[in-house]
Amino acid sequence: MPLSTSDLEKLQEQFPDQRMELVDGEIIVMSPSGYESDEVATEFAAQLRNWVRPRQLGRVTGSSAGFTLPNSDTRAPDVSFVQAERLRRSPRSFAELAPDLMVEVKSPTDSLTKLRNKIQSFLQLGSKVGVLINPETRIVEVYRANQDTVILQDGDRLSLPDLLPGWEVAIADLWAPEFD
Repeated sequence: MPLSTSDLEKLQEQFPDQRMELVDGEIIVMSPSGYESDEVATEFAAQLRNWVRPRQLGRVTGSSAGFTLPNSDTRAPDVSFVQAERLRRSPRSFAELAPDLMVEVKSPTDSLTKLRNKIQSFLQLGSKVGVLINPETRIVEVYRANQDTVILQDGDRLSLPDLLPGWEVAIADLWAPEFD
């Protein structure tokens, strides 16, 4: 019998230190990401939040914020953005919608195919933009439904004028710094 969001919530209460997703009625336990990938996700979220919050454009969350999607899956991107008019107040539990922007950062144990499939699933369920950040290759892939993938690398800038007019980030600024 497929599990439900309420089953996921009960499991999360029993195992609060475990990150879990509900995909096609099955619970997937998420392993911790690598240090570098989490640092990159945090940097992306910080850059985004620092633009969004003062302008009251919406909400930026990290990998612990779950979304109950229109197909009843409950998933959590590494970084997400929801426009203010779509989510006026933060829900106590999972947001029942697809975020406008979802971001995945590849960790050493992640499969690129699975991450790309997750992004495509979010796009099919209502997300406007999906971003895949790969610290290993220093490449950022930008996905939109029914459009070609945009590939960005050091020297390029990511902008999302359809969601965040005026916001942009240099790809080179996303990577973990090296200290002398």
